[in-house]
Amino acid sequence: MKTDTLIDMLARGAGPAPRALAARRLSPAALAGLLLSAAAAVAVFGAIPSGMFATTVPWLKMAYAAALALAAGWLTARLSRPAAALATPRLVVIAVVGVMLAVGAVSFFAAPAGARLQALLGHSWLSCPWNVLALSFPALAASLWSVRGLAPTRPRAAGFSAGLMAGSVGAFGYALACPEASAAFVAVWYTLGIALTGAAGALLGPKVLQW
Repeated sequence: MKTDTLIDMLARGAGPAPRALAARRLSPAALAGLLLSAAAAVAVFGAIPSGMFATTVPWLKMAYAAALALAAGWLTARLSRPAAALATPRLVVIAVVGVMLAVGAVSFFAAPAGARLQALLGHSWLSCPWNVLALSFPALAASLWSVRGLAPTRPRAAGFSAGLMAGSVGAFGYALACPEASAAFVAVWYTLGIALTGAAGALLGPKVLQW
């Protein structure tokens, strides 16, 4: 929204903004991105065997992605309006990533010494971050469009946060097709893919979110 437009609305007695406006714009964007990423992951890579859902592996991946998406979505909502407090949602984002890294570290050191490298790299460490990034593009586009319709005053930070949310959504979709079974793998390579999407959002933010 342009500054002149905002002033004109206030001058006409537009009244207070609707409650939870940012969440109401971001939630459909995240849901649409999730559906598209999940459909693309299964179509391109194939779904994981149903028997894997009897283990903790896919649930860990999806829980991590969902928790980070919620935390990053909260931060994005705050960054979508001027002068909002950022300390708590930023801390929650860091905590979610920190917990996953800690779980990954425990898993790595619990493995036999000869199996640790395989646990960390799996079979797809080179492609995993890029797959997450590619599957995150629909959610990234939708998230940036949603934030653009609000009032971000820090476009690079808002773009980065929207990218983290989109990357988490893409990681959730990818979890439905990724056969890797190590928490250490998830902690490193899923997180890297999410961070790459955040970096893409940070690059695009000043271009597409500037008033």
